[in-house]
Amino acid sequence: MTSTQHSAGRRACLRRIVGAAAGIGLGVCLPAASAVTLAKVRERGTLVVGVYQDMPPFHVSGKGIDVELAGALAESLGVKMSLLPFNADENMNDDLRNMVWRGHYLGFGPADVLMHVPVDRPLIDATPQATIFAPYYRERVVLARNLERVPTLDTMRPLAEQRIAVPGQTLAGWLLLGADAGAYRDRLSTQWRDGTECARALQRGDVTVAAGLASELESVLLGDARFAIEPMPSPRAPRNGWASGLAVKSDGADLAQALQAGMNRLTQEGRLKEIFARFNVAWRAP
Repeated sequence: MTSTQHSAGRRACLRRIVGAAAGIGLGVCLPAASAVTLAKVRERGTLVVGVYQDMPPFHVSGKGIDVELAGALAESLGVKMSLLPFNADENMNDDLRNMVWRGHYLGFGPADVLMHVPVDRPLIDATPQATIFAPYYRERVVLARNLERVPTLDTMRPLAEQRIAVPGQTLAGWLLLGADAGAYRDRLSTQWRDGTECARALQRGDVTVAAGLASELESVLLGDARFAIEPMPSPRAPRNGWASGLAVKSDGADLAQALQAGMNRLTQEGRLKEIFARFNVAWRAP
């Protein structure tokens, strides 16, 4: 999964904080932030955690999977958590610059650690200023369907007879738009902000199929016997999904080691799986 695909999969992937700000050039004149070490975090007594705004079920209005996980990681370091929510920029390289190793051109950040970063070799190689590590979840693109209307979905062809809810500017949306030479374009309802809204439309009966990320659809539909949630049967969809992890500034090696140790304990003790379950999401090991 490339960083471009990851940005496409995020709900706010193409939204800037201030549309015109990109042309001002402030982002290129800020110096890199000073190192954030474990000792500095403990001296301060707080771990500043960057989380994406409006990213259900991982963060919405101070609640979500990433928020609880961040709190557990801060606890493992013996400090409190301080959230630093932000809107996604154009791509992951921008997000890493703004929230990990330099700081945002609008004057805030960077965070001590950024959540929900794709643990992706090309991105790691392209960003020596950041350390990307501690994968904690494997995401994927899926379809949810009404089992009465669509009992099986081994190929994409049955979609030609269905009304499909999909967030427009997302990886799921692009896959459906291009599938089978655009055969399903007229069946797509794309006004939805994210996959959770698509899932609710399916629940209400407004559509018979919903597309999005597994975490989004599961958070609404998992456990409801009326619906099946399965990987999109498209050869273009990344079958194994992609892993999400953490990122810190590259000179914060001791902080990265401590956070990795904390993540390992949360996984071994089953607490990571429990956090996902509280938000009705099936945890998938990265």
